[in-house]
Amino acid sequence: MDAGGTDRSTEDGGRRGGIRTALTGLTTRGRSFLAAGIAAAVCAYVLGQSDLLRVGLLLGALPLICATVLYRTRHQVAGSRRLSPGRVPAGSEARVHLRVDNVSRLPTGLLMLQDRVPYVLGPRPRFVLDRVEPGGRREVSYRVRSDLRGRYPLGPLQLRLTDPFGLCELTRSFSTYDTLTVTPRVEALPPVRLSGEAKGYGEGRQRSLALAGDDDVIPRGYRYGDDLRRVHWRSTARYGELMVRREEQPQRARCTVLLDTRGVAFDGAGPDSAFEWAVSGAATVLVHMLERGFSVRLLTDSGDSVPGEGADGFAGASQGTADAAGLMMDTLAVIDHSDGTGLSRAYDVLRGGNEGLLVAFFGDLDEEQATVVAKMRRRSGGALAFVLDGESWDREPVGAPRPLDRSEERLRMLREAGWTAVRVPRGTSLEELWRLADRERTGLTATSGGEGAR
Repeated sequence: MDAGGTDRSTEDGGRRGGIRTALTGLTTRGRSFLAAGIAAAVCAYVLGQSDLLRVGLLLGALPLICATVLYRTRHQVAGSRRLSPGRVPAGSEARVHLRVDNVSRLPTGLLMLQDRVPYVLGPRPRFVLDRVEPGGRREVSYRVRSDLRGRYPLGPLQLRLTDPFGLCELTRSFSTYDTLTVTPRVEALPPVRLSGEAKGYGEGRQRSLALAGDDDVIPRGYRYGDDLRRVHWRSTARYGELMVRREEQPQRARCTVLLDTRGVAFDGAGPDSAFEWAVSGAATVLVHMLERGFSVRLLTDSGDSVPGEGADGFAGASQGTADAAGLMMDTLAVIDHSDGTGLSRAYDVLRGGNEGLLVAFFGDLDEEQATVVAKMRRRSGGALAFVLDGESWDREPVGAPRPLDRSEERLRMLREAGWTAVRVPRGTSLEELWRLADRERTGLTATSGGEGAR
């Protein structure tokens, strides 16, 4: 029963076991009528009363006729389901539209419509539909909501059919189902300028992308209409013909978002846990960078990335930005803790090339893993780390003072290696930490004379 599609019953099993299936649907009233009819027929035979026999045959035949007609009619009811939308952030509502079509030549009796949903989406919806005329349809809808990200099956749809006399009830289960994807929450981030973004961040970079092609810096032959001011005289003298300089090839700014998914790095579970905050933060940065025109890549501690992305990740500021964001959100919707204990695989991937801006979300780091993280800075134009101490999140109430523990030592190691490292206390929004990271970077570059915001 795909979104907008129709699921119809088939005739398999209509001949085999049809009588047995129909009889199992008899209600208490139907069984009483059948028992009364059999008793009356037996008494009429013993007493020789033909009138009583007619009454017994009527009482016994009525529930059988109702069951037979209802069993045959149920194969001519079609149902469909439509999700609006099919992908929602955690905490948001989606509406499920159900439609029942009577494709038979006979009207239906009273229908009870029921859809199966996981318990995290809410109670199981049930609807009572009145008689549906031949060729008619009925449409109902219900809402689902989940605070936990994931992929949740909806269906199969079930119909309970009854005859006008209430003698038989049959349940019709359709075979297909839909899937609702609940993605992590995404915040709106301010357009601050972090280290590593100077390679192509902002409106000027986008204009250069729009005006320049994919030329390289090697001179080429003169073409009619080329500006004579672009003539490269040294190459002209070398090749004996006019050579002009090609336009400089613009470089698209790149950003890698590293998400630490190690189970040993996070404590606690649920929508308010440290790991869920990290997943939501990674989703927020991915969407923000895509909207700013970056080529974005999602990387985990195990070295895995989003299926289908290129070597430089998904390109932003293009027609496929929404599709790229959807693929990343689908990946983050089902991401879970990994069995790994280290970050060496992610480091091996990062050291393969210059990754531009690196934004990382780490859990608890020991000294060994902090050393590995410090080395990641060497292959990035800028590095920003959000460090969550899962143990402190589990025990620290909102607004409590920061505990002075080994996490401060890990932050110092990252800052000495060139990271802009920010500790993530419980209850703080990513927007606040994003601005804080920009202020810390600006202060560091101002005192060290390093690269500043342009």
